[in-house]
Amino acid sequence: MTGREYPTRPWVGIGAIIFRGEAVLLARRGKPPRLGSWSLPGGAQHLGEAAEACARRELLEETGIQAGPLILADVIDAITCDADGRPRYHYTIIDYCGLWASGEARPGDDVAETAWALPGELPGYALTPEALAVIAKARALLSDNRLDNRLG
Repeated sequence: MTGREYPTRPWVGIGAIIFRGEAVLLARRGKPPRLGSWSLPGGAQHLGEAAEACARRELLEETGIQAGPLILADVIDAITCDADGRPRYHYTIIDYCGLWASGEARPGDDVAETAWALPGELPGYALTPEALAVIAKARALLSDNRLDNRLG
């Protein structure tokens, strides 16, 4: 497969939206793309790797955290075209959500910093609108599934 810029097919990225009480786990990117930006832990799926296994691997590698049961939160197409309308970047992002099970959040792999952010603190992290939307969706899904009555 070619590089991430002007790919011949979409790249699959898998993220983990993990809650500990009302707080959600965030990661500050230590490498491109989006160097220095806050986002959700996640990364590229490996050939032969199941999607949920990728979410768990990336979560552990990037933050040192392990989660309990995971459920699918959303699938997002992130496509950026150049001035000629050609896809310059194309990611299919699969986000899973769940609850913290063990580990202390610490930066690892390509993450510079981690944080547990309460809902009222999220604006200070300058997350993308898509990240904010999927966090809200994950919170609602977990509440609906009654995995944790503290998510309200």
